[in-house]
Amino acid sequence: MTQKRTLLTVESLAELTSAHQPPCLSLYQPTYRNRPENQQDLIRFRNLVKGLETSLRQKYPAVDTRLLLEPFDALAQDRDFWNHTLDGLAVLGGPSLFRAFQLQRPVAELAIVADSFHIKPLRRFLQTAGRYQVLGLSLQKVRLFEGNRNALDEIDPAPGVPRTISEALGDELSEPHQAVASHGGVGQGSTPMHHGHGGKKDEADMDAERFFRAVDRALINHHSRPSGLPLILAALPEHHHLFRRISHNPFLIAQGLTINPDALPIDELRERAWQVVEPQYQAGLAALADEFEVAKSNGLGSDDLAQVAQAAAAGKIATLLIESDRQIAGWLDGATGRIEVADLGHPQVDDLLDDLCELVGKMGGRVTVIPAEQMPGQTGLAAIYRY
Repeated sequence: MTQKRTLLTVESLAELTSAHQPPCLSLYQPTYRNRPENQQDLIRFRNLVKGLETSLRQKYPAVDTRLLLEPFDALAQDRDFWNHTLDGLAVLGGPSLFRAFQLQRPVAELAIVADSFHIKPLRRFLQTAGRYQVLGLSLQKVRLFEGNRNALDEIDPAPGVPRTISEALGDELSEPHQAVASHGGVGQGSTPMHHGHGGKKDEADMDAERFFRAVDRALINHHSRPSGLPLILAALPEHHHLFRRISHNPFLIAQGLTINPDALPIDELRERAWQVVEPQYQAGLAALADEFEVAKSNGLGSDDLAQVAQAAAAGKIATLLIESDRQIAGWLDGATGRIEVADLGHPQVDDLLDDLCELVGKMGGRVTVIPAEQMPGQTGLAAIYRY
């Protein structure tokens, strides 16, 4: 059994969608960051675990049920875990795997026992739409944030990302910056003053440029390319000019925040960052809806569940749009595309939409999970065909 706290990554999704010995237990719930709201989180979790137990007992012996629920019960006893929750929780377990993911986005309550894991909420969280990173940059330190419309959290930069100019340049740091580094700077995010012309001032300017180049390279390799998330620069105006001049990061967006993030409460930083990202986010969703409507009118798209399931099995789907909170209980035959709709309370039943996401992903198609208000049509799905 692995550690309980797990970072949600694209690799996590691949692990969960690979073949696993059933039963696969999937539990989702909203959580809260602060008291007194978060005092209900554990109660809600225990109730959902009871729901898993009820489903398991319909098919499995009591001894197997107890073994499958042991890691869920152990998580319920982890006081530190429940004292540091975020906005949502996903816990997935089975005979050979147990993972608990804390999310920056609330998720709907769900407790499902099926032959595969329910991963649609995780897929939505990992997709780039609506998510972003913020680079807080000054000559004194580097900070990195990740968030969405509802939340923004500071994250630890990868080990290869320099946190300070002295860390980036080491013994090559010039004397003016050495003094700044050793004495903590001259103000929040401010640039050190250098008197005279040329000489040490030129060296300091070269230091700043080399520092920013090192930060840029490391961010591209360790954060931007792996995540695919848009990057917002938050820095003083003079640092914007220099960083944008030297940056090769294709994920750096044109509009930034001309302020040192140290000067803002994190909620205000989130609000300002979302104002930058939202137009791009809304335009992307609108473009997908328009693309579907054009494809459907040309016979290259459908929002009919049975038709889409058959197209998914044949590998015809280029893009699949799925409504985030819609569930359709049933079974999908991945080889033929045949579907069977069932009651959601039936044991060993999963969400057909979730199964379609998995099948289309395995066939090389693109899956995007979006809010109901941005979905074209009323069926909860929309597919654009390759041919």
